[in-house]
Amino acid sequence: MKHSQLFIDSLIHPKKLAAYRLLPIGKVIQYTFLLITIVTVFSLGRFAAGMSVDTFDMSSFNGLTEYIEGIKWLLYPFTFLMLFVVTTLLIFAQIAIYALAGLFILKIMKRRGEYRHIWRTTTFAITWATLLSMLADYLPIHNAIISVISLFLTIILLIVAFTKYPKQPIAK
Repeated sequence: MKHSQLFIDSLIHPKKLAAYRLLPIGKVIQYTFLLITIVTVFSLGRFAAGMSVDTFDMSSFNGLTEYIEGIKWLLYPFTFLMLFVVTTLLIFAQIAIYALAGLFILKIMKRRGEYRHIWRTTTFAITWATLLSMLADYLPIHNAIISVISLFLTIILLIVAFTKYPKQPIAK
């Protein structure tokens, strides 16, 4: 299955997310790193656009301006690496926390599933939240409200996907 198809289905076909719980973990991790790379490149672009020596008041620092101009070529790869590592940690933590919440939701809905299945489904369910967080600075909405919207959107997508999980057998 292509990553582009996974991305499109994550955005517009939430019921297919349940079927993706059966994908190999390697494919799911690849998709996760694709999201991480998109977020990192977007963040680096914002950093590069906002990073200008002219934006800082360095009139009192004579040699500092020349020093920053001299090491600027080194600053961008280091920034990309740090952004990638931090974004990776944050997204994997976010997936793990949502999957843990999904485990409780799955029990309430009386559906069968293991944490590993829920983790895979959650990976695809956070696509909208990831895109919203990237675009948060361009929207006329406070970041806290964007976070709450992302939270509810992810949980709703998980619940819709969980409706396609198999039901628990009735105990006799």
